[in-house]
Amino acid sequence: MTDMEGISGICRQGQVRTGTEEWKLSVPLAEGDFNAAIAGAALAGARRIVLNDAHGGGNNIRIENMDERAEYERPLGGGNMMPALLGGGFDLAFHIGAHAMAGTQDAFLDHTQSSLSWHNYRVNGQRWGEIAQFAAYLGHFGVPLVLVTGDEAACREARELLGSEIETVAVKTALGRQAARCLATKVARQRIQEAAGRALRLKDRIKPFQPKLPAEVVVEFHSSDVADSVACSPGVERVDARTVRKTAATARELVGW
Repeated sequence: MTDMEGISGICRQGQVRTGTEEWKLSVPLAEGDFNAAIAGAALAGARRIVLNDAHGGGNNIRIENMDERAEYERPLGGGNMMPALLGGGFDLAFHIGAHAMAGTQDAFLDHTQSSLSWHNYRVNGQRWGEIAQFAAYLGHFGVPLVLVTGDEAACREARELLGSEIETVAVKTALGRQAARCLATKVARQRIQEAAGRALRLKDRIKPFQPKLPAEVVVEFHSSDVADSVACSPGVERVDARTVRKTAATARELVGW
């Protein structure tokens, strides 16, 4: 699973806005981190690797530049951004280029789903971000998340959620939400490749993340007009002007509204 805010060398918001000139110039940065993770897994003995290019609907790696030891997929849509092939017997998962959840202090471009509309996302009373959502979705298929790369805040969030034994690579330090101090990309990619190789050894040591189900899911939006729209969905209850709630019977239902 890939995102772009936590890619090495990205230190401005404009670099992750899909379709812009800054984004086009940043695609090689994403390719470098993605390919480093692929190379590390392949060299450590991975038999099949699938890259889920999730940021902004995909196209953050030019497939002709992707390490040939991997396969490529992109999300089915904004409401279904998770890998489609998890039922096919995968053993482990990485989250490359991750960012911290909305409201995290000292985090680069912290947000959950949308920085324009989502304010807080809670599952069983615990505030979650996209790392937790991805880990829970994986857990539905019995797959553990064993490697997270991104800024220091994202890596800290991953360890607090999944335990200190998982592999993390901090490729930058936030200097506020809109700026970061980055490692040299060569150094960051070497660390990602090495961590990916070590992560394969965690197959039988890291358990899949499986929250208590059924789960209460509460989302607080930035404005009431977003809640107006979401509250019309089946099974969604209005809590107040900006907040909605639903019950998720499975981990797959935790993601998407």
